Amino acid sequence: MSLHPLRIVMLGLSITSSWGNGHASTYRSLVKELTERGHDVLFLERDVPWYRENRDMPSPPWGRTRLYCSLEELKDSFEPDVRQADFVMVGSYVQEGRAVGEWVNSVARGATAFYDIDTPVTLAKLEKGCCEYLSAQLVSRYDVYLSFTGGPILEKIESRYGSPMARPLYCSVDPAVYKPLDLPKKWDMGYLGTYSADRQPVLDRLMLEPARRSQGRFVVAGPLYPETAKWPANTDRIEHLPPGLHSAFYGSMKYTVNITRADMVRAGYSPSVRLFEAAACAAPIISDYWEGLETLFRPGEEILVSRSAEDTLRYLRELTVEQRSRIGERARARVLSRHTASHRVDELESYMADVLKKQEVLE
Repeated sequence: MSLHPLRIVMLGLSITSSWGNGHASTYRSLVKELTERGHDVLFLERDVPWYRENRDMPSPPWGRTRLYCSLEELKDSFEPDVRQADFVMVGSYVQEGRAVGEWVNSVARGATAFYDIDTPVTLAKLEKGCCEYLSAQLVSRYDVYLSFTGGPILEKIESRYGSPMARPLYCSVDPAVYKPLDLPKKWDMGYLGTYSADRQPVLDRLMLEPARRSQGRFVVAGPLYPETAKWPANTDRIEHLPPGLHSAFYGSMKYTVNITRADMVRAGYSPSVRLFEAAACAAPIISDYWEGLETLFRPGEEILVSRSAEDTLRYLRELTVEQRSRIGERARARVLSRHTASHRVDELESYMADVLKKQEVLE
């Protein structure tokens, strides 16, 4: 659907730096699409050293991006923007996010949303009472809870935590940035992702063990891996790849592997942004399994599921170039038909229209 132009304020982890996070790619896609549709978007980002030193897009060309150094500066400099906005969105992992959320919901005259790019992790933290960017009480104050995770977890957010409206807003991909490139295959398999302790055993089982048992070449790209990590001799390491190099990375391998965090596996229905990006590049994907995966890609036709080193090795050894290519092309077609930034903003606009209509009724 198409809304009349809205004034939108987003407070997110980062849009200027993709270092160590998948948030930046998501925000860039959303802000680009929203501004192209005529919405006025202001993105507010906390200026922190680790992103300041690793900014691959210091001045995004869409909307307006402003940095702030403290909660006090945020309030002093941007209260009028928040107050006058039609829609204000606060993202997960924003520094001092609970205080930011309380302030936004007390100041904003328009609708407010929490955008959870880490829903299963967030709910696990709420259960333990240790979530630094959201409280159980705050969930009910946001007009809508937008979640990277779909499925049954949405009902829990409404029934247990009192959200007036919980809706899925999966990650997406910008097809202008992520597309197939016809390059020599430097690696047999690669993985792109920031280190996570709960993902590492699965990465070891699904890729590193096959690497040890193979004569091929493998690669792991992403920051924060411990110096004590042991890599097979035939596995290359790349510390960080900015989004502009992702298509070439995926185009340089026969397969890419997708590994999902443990909390997200348990929740199901939690696709990562890398999953859609790799598919948009027509890279054949070997993925771990979680409930809901088949609602996004058809296993065996658009994606390959591996539960063991033996599964991975079988794909490496038995599938032909033509079979790999067909799997990658089918996955790309699926993403382009359902999971681009345009599709996500269609969904976001429908949610904004619903919540703003509710506000009008109440007023």
